[in-house]
Amino acid sequence: MGAVDHFNDPDAPRANSLRPAVNTFVQDGAGRVLLVHRAEQDLHTLPGGEQRPGETPLDAVLRTTYAETGVRVAVTGLVGVYSDPAHVVAHDDGEVRQEFVLCFRATPSDGELDTRDQTMKADWVNPARMYELAIHPAVRLRIQHGFDDRREPYWGQD
Repeated sequence: MGAVDHFNDPDAPRANSLRPAVNTFVQDGAGRVLLVHRAEQDLHTLPGGEQRPGETPLDAVLRTTYAETGVRVAVTGLVGVYSDPAHVVAHDDGEVRQEFVLCFRATPSDGELDTRDQTMKADWVNPARMYELAIHPAVRLRIQHGFDDRREPYWGQD
């Protein structure tokens, strides 16, 4: 199934669904950020994915981060809540999903970096290299907020 990502597109179709998802902003002791390079989009992004029925958001963070990177994490806080009506993804089956992502802050606790089925590559990225990479603007905002280490989580507006 294909999907078209619309971000700040005035001609985008209207959303008809919303599904909870998570991202994890993980920094190691050297300040590097854990990123994955997804094959289907050819973009770098934070580890994460949809929350499954029966899971808490924390369960989803732990599952998706490990599944995509081989790294287990300890969650230390909430970076923010991201649900921008101007960001929708239109799927071939007629679903048009508005993003709804809880982005958590975490530190690595165990495991070894390992590329998994859902990714082309998982890597620790030095912040100085971050802007050389192809990253969706919505994800770049989450990364920036992760670096900002805000006192309060982001709630959709500054």
